[in-house]
Amino acid sequence: MASVGSALSSANLAPQHDFSAPLQTALREAGVWLVIPCYKVRDHILQVISHAPSWIEGIVCVDDACPQGSADFLEAQDLDGRVVVVRLPENRGVGGAVMAGYAEAERRGGRILVKVDGDDQMDLGYLPHLVAPILLGEADYTKGNRFTSLSHLTTMPGVRAFGNAVLSFAAKVSTGYWNVFDPTNGFTAIEASVAKQVIKRDVARRFFFETDLLYHLGTLRAVVRDVPMPARYGDEVSNLRISAVVGPFFFRHLRNFVRRVFGQYFVRDFNVATLETLAGGALLAFGSLYGLNWLAVRDPGQVASAGVVMTAALPVIVGVQLLLQAINFDVMNVPSRPIHPYLRTLERIADE
Repeated sequence: MASVGSALSSANLAPQHDFSAPLQTALREAGVWLVIPCYKVRDHILQVISHAPSWIEGIVCVDDACPQGSADFLEAQDLDGRVVVVRLPENRGVGGAVMAGYAEAERRGGRILVKVDGDDQMDLGYLPHLVAPILLGEADYTKGNRFTSLSHLTTMPGVRAFGNAVLSFAAKVSTGYWNVFDPTNGFTAIEASVAKQVIKRDVARRFFFETDLLYHLGTLRAVVRDVPMPARYGDEVSNLRISAVVGPFFFRHLRNFVRRVFGQYFVRDFNVATLETLAGGALLAFGSLYGLNWLAVRDPGQVASAGVVMTAALPVIVGVQLLLQAINFDVMNVPSRPIHPYLRTLERIADE
């Protein structure tokens, strides 16, 4: 790992495919596999495969019951031996396809699994940026972030940028990863032992997949890191309709938030944030209900006394302050110690 770390830290990780020999060797020995869900991307999939650098060990293309016959199309091409085609008997959505790809790549010995869309939106020159934090033992999961620079957003439509910003804040609240942004970015990498854990979980299969995966990674206390990269759009046609996902996304974020808070602060642990949440919620509810009740039963024209005002306002003020303190604790409680070294050790012990 030391040689890998020195090669990665000393190399210039610019978005290009020509790297120094030590870095080429480190990446080639890293066991990096690409996982590409294929659904209505027949016009672009060969371009994506052709852009895969030579140090990629394998490429899993998952035909998600594609009406364009992606699997037949790929098998008819003269592709190199790294490409593996997986056929799903029924459409499972992007999440189901990615999970099937993870399972196949891990079964074939992949150690770092990079999910790439088949529409050629993603610049594979940024693959080392995604892989490096995992190789260095600093992260379990990495993802692209198009919001780290204004120059990165020049090609992103304004409405899409605003929608992604709103979804990003909602994801922070529901997943607990306050340190990441752009949760719907599908350019991601995951350590294989961590992938084995999330495959077992009930992760959303459709367009909520990336955000729901973050929630499940949070329950594992996995370390997630953002990787800056620009937005990139071409002539591809998105299968996502914003109007169709706003409602479901809201309720799923709310569900995950409730499950996360209950599991993290009442089941797996009971700490100062738990006490602040309980006390803050109780005081806020008491002050609000007391004030509303007084307004409902007062005589017409009756003015509230100082005692009534303080009885209603003080619990609300203190309750809000306690809830803000609980939020601050949650922000500081983002996972910081990668779990994949521990999972790898358990696997080696089990194999002996």
